[in-house]
Amino acid sequence: MIDLYASAVEELEEVLVEDEIADSDLGEQAQLIVYNDDYNTFDWVIQCFMEVLKHAHTQAEQLAMIIHFKGKATVKTAPKRVLRPHKDALVDRGLSAVIEGGDD
Repeated sequence: MIDLYASAVEELEEVLVEDEIADSDLGEQAQLIVYNDDYNTFDWVIQCFMEVLKHAHTQAEQLAMIIHFKGKATVKTAPKRVLRPHKDALVDRGLSAVIEGGDD
């Protein structure tokens, strides 16, 4: 019975270590922020959010409204390495987007 218990503990420790490594690989969370501008239409911003960020139409529409009324909104949260291509794609489409927080 003791050998069975020791074996189970060893297996659990291995799983916990693997989980810790996987979680630390994700990096610290950062925010992709889009700012309001006077150039892009609501429809274009919504389309960009749906195509680049894979947001549903309703979510993209709500974010566009928040950006319009508040001046900016966090449109996605993830590690910087995940957000960089999204930010670049939004900027390439004419949106004003930055990444704040997180580590490299």
